[in-house]
Amino acid sequence: MYILARALIIGLFAFTSLQSSAAEFADGPIIFGYGKHAAVKQDMKIAKDTKLKVVFDVAKAGKDGGVNRGFDSVARFYNMHVANGIPAKNIDLVVVVHGGATNEMRNTKSYQAKYGKENPNAELINTLLANKVQFVQCGQSAAFHQMDNTDMIEGVNMALSAMTAHAILNAKGYSQNPF
Repeated sequence: MYILARALIIGLFAFTSLQSSAAEFADGPIIFGYGKHAAVKQDMKIAKDTKLKVVFDVAKAGKDGGVNRGFDSVARFYNMHVANGIPAKNIDLVVVVHGGATNEMRNTKSYQAKYGKENPNAELINTLLANKVQFVQCGQSAAFHQMDNTDMIEGVNMALSAMTAHAILNAKGYSQNPF
């Protein structure tokens, strides 16, 4: 009986600890409403003068017409590094968009015409753009989805292809985030 009671107490303590950890996720300090992250005791310390040049590849559309998880990951990356002492000016982020995510680059007029509703990603994309995150649309995917430059959210740039954009960004010293 003692062993069972002890196991229950340990299990309850572990469950309570997990619940309190999940409650520590928060947005900000740069992008609010998106990009939630948690404080972590780090063994791999980040020097405060670190400069990050990272490209994210987003090819899948958001689930069920919602906010694209790939764009939210960019906000999370930005938020968690600034929250951990890296100055925003030392972080250069680029999002290369292609495939199914292409239509999420549509401006209000174009998205409304195609889907009859507001673009659920427009607010986050515009917020990221306002915080110096660059968006690059694959021209081949845009052509496939019958979208031209005038259909895109203002500030999104068109590349010949996603492959071309990645090659150019790699040559400029950007690493590709694998997530």
